[in-house]
Amino acid sequence: MNIPKIHSISKKILVGALGAFLSFFLLFHASANLLILRHDDGEWYNAFCHFMGTYSIIKVFEIGLLAALLLHAILAIWLAVINKMARPVSYKKPTRSKTHTGSKLQVWTGILIFACLILHFTDFYFVKSGWVKGKYMTKAEKVVALNATQPDAANYAEQHGKYSAKGNWLTNFDKEDKAFLEAAGLEVEPDFYHQAREKFKILHIVISYLVFFTVVWFHLRHGFAAVFQTFGLYNYKYSRAIEILGQIYTWGVCLMFTIVVIGVYFGL
Repeated sequence: MNIPKIHSISKKILVGALGAFLSFFLLFHASANLLILRHDDGEWYNAFCHFMGTYSIIKVFEIGLLAALLLHAILAIWLAVINKMARPVSYKKPTRSKTHTGSKLQVWTGILIFACLILHFTDFYFVKSGWVKGKYMTKAEKVVALNATQPDAANYAEQHGKYSAKGNWLTNFDKEDKAFLEAAGLEVEPDFYHQAREKFKILHIVISYLVFFTVVWFHLRHGFAAVFQTFGLYNYKYSRAIEILGQIYTWGVCLMFTIVVIGVYFGL
């Protein structure tokens, strides 16, 4: 099998472009997560998740996001292996390189992030596919409409579910409830708000996510400046501004993620 040949410069540019895309997605994701701290019984956050999970364009974006994540990881590891093979023997005298420490650890932090994503997907994304247990919800008006055709199923939903703040959703269903309600013709989707609040009350899960965010900080801290370097924008004139902007961005994104997890754990 012939492995496609891609010039190293092309690989670096592609890794940088994908890294920039994933970095901006992190800001979007972290901002949306702040909705979990609203005490509205999930009205805003679940409405956001419903929008993200039902529109076709968003579903295409989701597939593109996963593809970008995989391609970014594969190309980064590929580049690291090529660079290592190009210089199999280390220099006898250590060079006084100004290379940022994060640059030397970038592949390893990336691998750790990829491993941690399995935890994240297990806790949330795989719930959508029904592969693991989770919390689910359905539209309240759909349950009311079901009374005309399947009153037993509608009664079951009303007895086992819980009305959200404004009564738009019936929530708090488990995986078995999901299967029963879907068999009755109801559209059931993950209740990520209550699931997040349940998960982030468990100490070992909270610690796991805090470690995850720390690794993300190290990876993003170097990756932000590396994107500018890749595209030739990191020079003497702008380097200081890029470094400061990178710190603000990295701390901002990671703190938003952290505030949600710690806030829920301590009852906010």
